[in-house]
Amino acid sequence: MSMTQDELNPTRDTEPITNGQSAVSTLTPPAMRLENVSVSFNGRTAVRDCTFNVASNRVTSLIGPSGSGKTTLLRSLNRLHDLTRSAKVEGKIMLGDIDIYGGSLPPTLLRSRIGMVFQRPNPFPTMSIYDNVVSGLRFNGIKKKALLDEAAESALISAALWDSVSSRLKAHGSTLSGGEQQRLCIARALAVEPEILLMDEPTSSLDPISTQRIEELMVELKNRVTIIIVTHNMQQAARVSDDCAFLLMGEDRAGELIEFGPTTKIFNDPSDPRTLDYIQGRFG
Repeated sequence: MSMTQDELNPTRDTEPITNGQSAVSTLTPPAMRLENVSVSFNGRTAVRDCTFNVASNRVTSLIGPSGSGKTTLLRSLNRLHDLTRSAKVEGKIMLGDIDIYGGSLPPTLLRSRIGMVFQRPNPFPTMSIYDNVVSGLRFNGIKKKALLDEAAESALISAALWDSVSSRLKAHGSTLSGGEQQRLCIARALAVEPEILLMDEPTSSLDPISTQRIEELMVELKNRVTIIIVTHNMQQAARVSDDCAFLLMGEDRAGELIEFGPTTKIFNDPSDPRTLDYIQGRFG
């Protein structure tokens, strides 16, 4: 279905493209750099040669039709493919000056610095709200109750959930609504104070009101954490993201980066006609 121009236009001003990156990325070091990143499974390439910078304290959205490799690329950013024996990631993914596949940063520590929120809310069902939030901290060896209490309250406030759950922190996380469960998962990720938060279609299973709350939360959170989101919702990408990466499946069935830049540029004046065709709903 085609979208109107008002639906497509983000409401924020964004800097013009500069050498394939938004101008803001030239002012401060990027939070993450991807250099010729490819991902394959059993020798079959799923994502090929993706190169772009993720600017700090901005929301970067990965858009494209199903099968174009968005989630595959996202999961490579905190080494979740390590859990799949047939997976192979090539190229460089730099977190600051560290190549995350270079061996100097253990995956468990990496995932404290790069958190993940999945498509469907996945609170630990037998744990309380409180225990869900502090589970990562306990895993990292923090046991002092005062520190855990402070972190839990701070994370729940940041996830816009404290007011509704502060009086029932011992209740199971599964007693919350779907939207609240997703915000609980966000709080759990935030409790370990990550630098980057990955979000894989975090509102796809939520109702419109819960979706709006998560979107507002993302805009607020980018002041403290860099966000990378996969979304199929073009209106959502326009509303919440500062930069966009458009991926498309090539003739060899591998996902390829077609275009990257500020969201206003991608949505209003894309360099590749395939980007405009996708955004306007002509395929995908």
